[in-house]
Amino acid sequence: MIKVNEYFSGNVKSLGLQTAQGPATVGVMAAGDYEFGTSSKELMKVISGRLSVKLPESPAWQEFAEGQSFSVAPGKKFLVKAAAETAYICWYS
Repeated sequence: MIKVNEYFSGNVKSLGLQTAQGPATVGVMAAGDYEFGTSSKELMKVISGRLSVKLPESPAWQEFAEGQSFSVAPGKKFLVKAAAETAYICWYS
């Protein structure tokens, strides 16, 4: 069953689904700054647009463009800046 998620007053929306790789969400972010937390390991891939990401324990922001991905360990928080509307897919394990 597809699950609908909405965060940050509707500025981040995603659809949850089961994929061959396991549970995932496909979503979009409006331009803005966001803080996310993980409950499981996450692998996030930018589908369209660009994200600036400050990963846990990383002193610097990193840029991720269309087709690039990053992972975050469970129980961590990370910061995201989207300069424009951005689409992503996130797999959970």
